[in-house]
Parts: sequence; structure tokens; C-alpha cells
Amino acid sequence: MSAMYPNLLKPLDLGFTQLRNRVLMGSMHTGLEEHKEGLQKLAAFYEERVKGGVGLIVTGGFSPNLRGRLHPLSAEFSKPKHAKAHKVVTEAVHKHGGKIALQILHAGRYAMHPFSQSASGIKAPIAKFAPSEMSDRQIKKTIDAFANSAELAQLAGYDGVELMGSEGYLINQFLCKRTNMRYDEWGGSYKKRMRFPLEIVKAVRKAVGDKFIIIFRLSMLDLVEQGSTFEDVIELAKALEEAGVTIINTGIGWHEARIPTIATQVPRGAFTWVTEKVKPHVSVPIITCNRINTPDEAERILSSGHADMVSMARPFLADPYFVAKAEQEKAQFINTCIGCNQACLDNVFKGKRASCLVNPLACYETEIVVEPAFKKKNIAVVGAGPAGLACATTLAERGHKVDLFEKNDRIGGQFRLAMQIPGKEEFRETIRYFANRIDETGVNLHLSTEANYDLLTEYDEIVMASGVEPRKVNIDGIENPEKVVDYQTLIRDKTPVGEKVAIVGAGGIGVDVATMLTEPVGQTLDDWLHEWGIDKEMSQPGGLYPYPDAVSDKEVWVLQRRKGRVGKGPGKTTGWIHKRTLEKRGVHLVGGVSYDKIDDQGLHIHVDGKEQLLNADKVVICAGQESVRPFEDKWSELGEKIHIIGGADHAGELDAVRAIRQGVKLAVKL
Repeated sequence: MSAMYPNLLKPLDLGFTQLRNRVLMGSMHTGLEEHKEGLQKLAAFYEERVKGGVGLIVTGGFSPNLRGRLHPLSAEFSKPKHAKAHKVVTEAVHKHGGKIALQILHAGRYAMHPFSQSASGIKAPIAKFAPSEMSDRQIKKTIDAFANSAELAQLAGYDGVELMGSEGYLINQFLCKRTNMRYDEWGGSYKKRMRFPLEIVKAVRKAVGDKFIIIFRLSMLDLVEQGSTFEDVIELAKALEEAGVTIINTGIGWHEARIPTIATQVPRGAFTWVTEKVKPHVSVPIITCNRINTPDEAERILSSGHADMVSMARPFLADPYFVAKAEQEKAQFINTCIGCNQACLDNVFKGKRASCLVNPLACYETEIVVEPAFKKKNIAVVGAGPAGLACATTLAERGHKVDLFEKNDRIGGQFRLAMQIPGKEEFRETIRYFANRIDETGVNLHLSTEANYDLLTEYDEIVMASGVEPRKVNIDGIENPEKVVDYQTLIRDKTPVGEKVAIVGAGGIGVDVATMLTEPVGQTLDDWLHEWGIDKEMSQPGGLYPYPDAVSDKEVWVLQRRKGRVGKGPGKTTGWIHKRTLEKRGVHLVGGVSYDKIDDQGLHIHVDGKEQLLNADKVVICAGQESVRPFEDKWSELGEKIHIIGGADHAGELDAVRAIRQGVKLAVKL
């Protein structure tokens, strides 16, 4: 038992069984659930996490019947053949003494197909199809379907099930006035709206007997209009305990809520206060979740009595050995989840397989395998940004002799800039992880060293990971240092910008710079909740409160050449948060701009054929980046020996997912 994390590593007794610690690996859809070799790959994915010490795993969501599927081809768990196929997953987990529960999820009106159904026929703002209203018979059949899935899960060797009652899926749709307009015994008063989840729990408990874990994911803070009140949440929690649930898990926000709940901009442990409010009212163990990504944060939450367990999902993509490293008191070696969503959620929403920006092996455990090198080589890696770091440390782990050259006096490359952006502080953790990995794997690091051709010719292999620099743009007057600054210099040197700032370029970097310049000073968690209109007293339905937008004292323009929407930044699941943050702070987002000149008055532009002068004190250039390719003219002489990765290979939208993945895949091959 670690002296550092006594609460985190304490077993949890559930009466009929025991969990080895207080860590739940929360449910995540990986895209392997539907893959043709998916269950084999899923088994390898979960096996790695159990070896890493997690107490209880919850799978991605499986539908109890056809109409509950999220997509037409989504995974279902309703037949004996499904149970048989899943044995490979449960056996892989049990082999290492772990426990696993199957999540049963009925999408309700969030289903992306025309056969969706819900408590009432009201279309969701994020869905293409309006659902049909369920008849009494369909409701009862759906309750039976949940019980049938749970029984099959038991047959497949699962230790329990999680009933997905939050995030705005079907069970949640029955609970809230927003989506339940019925006046029969399944709607009207809260008592009646509550009937559906309670009948499901009772039916499931009856089907599986007493010695089976039933987790109920309860939406404790809906963050949508006409959501549940705090009184509703407590009433349901007590009734669930009575109906036979083993553990209650916290759900925060619906998918259609316009408030960030898990992105990196959300402060760590931002919602544990919600679980803390509910906990005194029930006696079953209760789990908290959202943005808990370090053992210290988890220990703090548990020791202060906010919850009995912590749920972490994405942190186990980033590092399967999270718990084992905490046990061994080696937390500095944990590859921390930075909450970026770029390779996990963004991929899943595009129908692609999930992975992880900081750990490309996630969900590819059977395909990218790091093994000792057959023939040990002398390898030079040029550039210690994300691509170079991932490549160099993986090469050294395999037994190669690696020299890593970096022209700056520190490692980290573009991540050093990213971590200074408010809401992206987590990127610092990746640099810390790699710094410790360099020591651990024995990479020879040469800082403040420009690698030239003569230096490199002696090596067996050379990896060019020299990164990017800001793209030069051709605007009259751009050379004026008083008026113009590029994003790298601004972020690095904290250049004073005055009260009025024009930002040229509205990609990810332009949005980041605008966020940085308008960030309120010394923002606390309470300030953040207030900024997004979250009512900590939970006196309002759904926990929302209409707060005014806090306008920044700086006037900022974000400009792009392209017509159309401005300020979304790259990420599918996070772009809207950036845009909404900037709108709330009064930033001007302008598309269809052509740039005329920069002079002492400011930036002269044309928008839709009309001339405009932005009287900016500073113009910040964020017009993308270009590859840095030193002594490129001699690369051909190095022949097969040279390999180009990351920004040096392609400088498009700064894509750390691609850069790190390229680095690791190359290192596994060499």
C-alpha cells in the first residue's frame, strides 16, 4: 500500500465482492466494439489496463436492443451469441485479477437513425431524426431488454453492468420535463417520470440475483434548461438504492448542453462538489468523475470525502499503468491525460477508432508493439518537440543508442507555447513526462545544439523532427517591430500588446492567442463556474443560472481570409467551446478579410469589398506555420538513413496527434 495515496489504493468492500482499489476506469467508446476483430483488440486494450492496476472497468456502451443503437451499425448486446463472443474480454480481465462491468446504453432520441424512440417525440438539437413516442408496450419491452442484456452480461462473465442514466440518453430523457411530455403512468409528476429507471433497476436485479454489481450512472447536474432539480436528484438516488443498485456513478451534463464538462479548459476536478452534495443522502458507494487526471487530484478528492471512488476514462488511454505507477510512488512517470480530446472523442465522433494524442498505442495494443531491438544502432534525432521526444524515448526504450539534438535551451517545442495558453496548462505535464522518460531510457540529450550535416553523417539512422516556425505573410508594413509580433515571440516573451489587438489568422493558434489575451486574471474554480452560468447551489432546474457575459477589457479582432464561421479552432468536440469563450468575452470574429497594409494607425483591411481601419496597438501574426528543414539541400546524400516526421514532414494545422504517432511508429520500425 502506498503511503502517498492511502485512500486511492484502499480496497472497497461491496459485501458480496471486493474491489482492489477506488479507481474506476470509466466508460469510453473506442470504436473497437464494432470492429471485425474488435473484441480481440478490445480484450488486449482492457488487459493492459488491468495489468496496470485499475480496480473496476466499465466498457463502452452496448445497446440492449436494435432501436437503442447510437448508429445503425453500433454494437448491441442482446443475444446469447453476443455473450459468447464477449468471453474473450472478460477472461482477459479476470486473468489479472481485475473486474469489469458492461455498460448498457439506450440512445433514445440521440440515435443517428430514423428508428429512434424516446419518452416523447421531441427532436434533440444534435440529432438528425425526430424520435417516435414510445407506447406503453414498447416501454415494457425496453425494460425487459435491459434485464435480458444484464443476464447475458452475467453469462459472458462480466462482474456487473452499468445502466447509463445520464448524458441525456434514453433513461435521462424519461426523467426530465425537457424531453418527457407524457401524461400517463410514465410521465407528468417527477414520481411518474422516475418510474422508468426504477423499473429497469428492479428488472435487472431480479434477472441477475444479489451477487452482481449494478452501477447506475445518475445525471446529477443536467446543465440544460428544464433539467432535474437537486431535490429530484436526491429523490431518485434514494429510490435507486432501495431498488437494488450497488454503486451510484456521477453523470455531468447532457451531450446537447452548451457548457464544457471534460475538455482541457475545464479545471481539474471541477464537478466533484456535485457528488459531495449528493453523497450524504445515500449509503451505497458513490463515484465522482470529470477531469481527474493525476493520483494527487484523486487522493485529494477521496480524502476530503467528496466520493467513495473516482472515475477516470481518458487518463487510462494516456497511461494504462496509472494505478501501478501511483502504487510504486512513481507518479512523475505517469503519462498524464491533457484533456485535449483530439485523438479520442474527436475520432469517435467521426466514426474512427479512438486513440490518444500522448499515447498512440491506446486501442492499437496488438498493432504497435514496442519490443527490444534486434540490432542495436546509433541514432540521431533532431528536434525535441513532441515528435522527436516520442521517437527518441521509444528508440532508447528498445535498446538503441540515441542522441537527441535541440537548438533551444529546453525541450518541448510547440508544447512549450501551448502550455502557456489559459486552459492548456496540462500540456506542461507531457513535457514533464518526456523529461523523466529521457532520464529513464538513457537518451543523450544535447540542448542548445544546432545539428548540422557534418555532425550527423556518422550515425546509422537520422530522424528529422525539426518542427515548424511561423509562416511569413506578405502584408505591406509587416516588418514594423513596434506594431507587429508573431505568435511564437508573443507567447514566449509575453510581449505587451496594448488595449487593442488584431489577430491575423483564425486557426487553432489564432483562437489560442485571443483566449490568452482576454483571460481574466487569477480565475478560480468558482469564477469559472460563474463564467459558464453553473449554479453551485443547484437551486435552478438543470443547475443553470443566467449569468451575464464577462466582457474583456481588451478589444480583440480575430480575422480570417476565408468567408464563413470564424474562431472554431480545429477540434470537433472542443472547437465550439473556444468559439463560445471568445464570443462571451466580446471578441470580434471577422471572416472574408483581405489585408491591405499595417502602419502607425493600425491594420487596414477590406471586408466584403468595404475598406476598414482597425486601430490596433499590436497586430499578431497567426497565419499558420511552415516546416523547419535545416540543410535540406544535402538530405538526398543521406539516402535511406534520413526519416522526416512531425512538423518537419508536414506543417498543416499543428497536429500533435500525427507528430507523436509518427515518432512512435518510426521508432518501432527502426
